[in-house]
Formats: sequence, C-alpha cells, structure tokens
Amino acid sequence: MIVLDRLGLAGKITEQLETVFDPEIPVNIVELGLIYELITKEDGTAKVIMTLTAPGCPVAGDILDEVQQKVSSVEGVQQALVELTFDPKWDKSMMTEEAKLELGFL
Repeated sequence: MIVLDRLGLAGKITEQLETVFDPEIPVNIVELGLIYELITKEDGTAKVIMTLTAPGCPVAGDILDEVQQKVSSVEGVQQALVELTFDPKWDKSMMTEEAKLELGFL
C-alpha cells in the first residue's frame, strides 16, 4: 500500500479499513492487499484507491460504500473518496503473510 499522508491520519484510517471484510473471505481488505493507495490532503480529503478480488464481485458496491463510511468516520476527514481500479489486477501474492496463513496458502 502506498501512503501519502498530509493529515497524519493514515494510521487511524487504516485501523478503520481493517474492520472491512470481503463477505466471501474471512480476512480484512488491508490484509488481503486490496488497498493500493491511501492519500490524505491538507484540505481534509482522504482518498483510497483500491481493487477487489474479482472484477465481477457481487458485493462490490457494498464494500465500496463501507470503505467510504469507515474513512468518513475518522475525525479530521472532511471528504472521503474511494476509487476502484483493476490495474494492477489483484492476485494472492498481494496478501500479507498473516492472510496467506489464515487462508491456508502457506
């Protein structure tokens, strides 16, 4: 995950993102490697650039909405933006070691 943190809120935002789960996988979206970039700006904007495990994810809208809500809930964030990308395409190598262990990939 690339972090550009002008507000000093990346830690708190990441903590909130760690409470968001893909309903089909019992691992949070940070450990899954779905968060590509986290950017905060002096004007209070926080932007998350993320992906999903599959382009046709049936709960994509729900996950994106939850990410927006969680980021917006952090004190100091005035505006939360969530951008979905599939470049690069997600694969299992993007997961943390802990996530790989939990899912039996190690």
